[in-house]
Amino acid sequence: KILLTVTLFIVAILTTFLNCLVITAIAVTRKLHHPANYLICSLAVTDLLVAVLVMPFSIMYIQKETWVMGQVMCTIWLSVDVTCCTCSILHLAAIAIDRYRAITDAVEYSRKRTGARAGQMVAVVWLLSILISLPPLLWRHFTEDSEQEDQCIIIHHHIAFTLYSTFGAFYIPLLLILILYYKIYRAAQTLYMRREASRASRHSCMTNGSMIPSSYPAGDGGPRSPEPLSPAEKSSDPSTEEPPRERVRAPKKSFQGPRISGSRERKAAYTLGLIIGAFIICWLPFFVKEVIVNTCDSCYTSVEMADFLTWLGYINSLINPLIYTIFNEDFKKAFQRLCLFICSG
Repeated sequence: KILLTVTLFIVAILTTFLNCLVITAIAVTRKLHHPANYLICSLAVTDLLVAVLVMPFSIMYIQKETWVMGQVMCTIWLSVDVTCCTCSILHLAAIAIDRYRAITDAVEYSRKRTGARAGQMVAVVWLLSILISLPPLLWRHFTEDSEQEDQCIIIHHHIAFTLYSTFGAFYIPLLLILILYYKIYRAAQTLYMRREASRASRHSCMTNGSMIPSSYPAGDGGPRSPEPLSPAEKSSDPSTEEPPRERVRAPKKSFQGPRISGSRERKAAYTLGLIIGAFIICWLPFFVKEVIVNTCDSCYTSVEMADFLTWLGYINSLINPLIYTIFNEDFKKAFQRLCLFICSG
């Protein structure tokens, strides 16, 4: 139990540190003052609240195996827990919406993508989180049992209520995230293909004389084979040897584009896979358990399993600041400067 408690405290400390690092980096780095990063900052604030206000009480509850702080404190803790975790999930959906609009309607959305618009999105996310979280708390308040004073859990068996809370907090955001990130990947793939086609077209125009035999005027002495002309065939003047040699190499450069594009697509797919995979792995088991336990009277999970699935969801607040910033070079540089400042201080 001591080892488990220490491990959970390390998770809470790391979650606090990483989210504070993201918030500080955005606050002190002018280059990161962008509406898209305001959503990242708000997500970090939400995950920081999970680390500071939710995780320590959960650790104490697990360590003592009973709730010793009274039902008023229990209600406050549960309200913060459910609201902040729901808000963290809805932030991921809001970030997906923002990225989808930015890549599919770049010109028009760039004018609307302001700090005020980001603030409105954050306010909507918090409002929805409260509306989704409030009914479970009210329901628990009216069904409070004096025999359960040593427990701090939400018990309800109403199917409609369970579907409302779980679908609002997880399943609908999950479906939205999957659809949007799939469309983002497809849109990015199309954009890369268009750019590479345009780049290849420009290279083709620049090297037209040496690439296509039919482009030579009649009687100009076109090449006798599909291979590009050599400098000796073009002219005996040494001053003309270098330009043809460059023109011969140019077609090879035009084939670098698809390889670059493929690398970018793989990186984009890898990033999106990490975002979606981490979200699903952390939260899907918990919400599947919630639906099963609260709709099936004969179904039951042990306390240890319930705690494990709950903390698996909490760990998403540790992963979010990593996967949403680690692939951004501006964030990397800001983190390096902050870490150097901390170490030197």
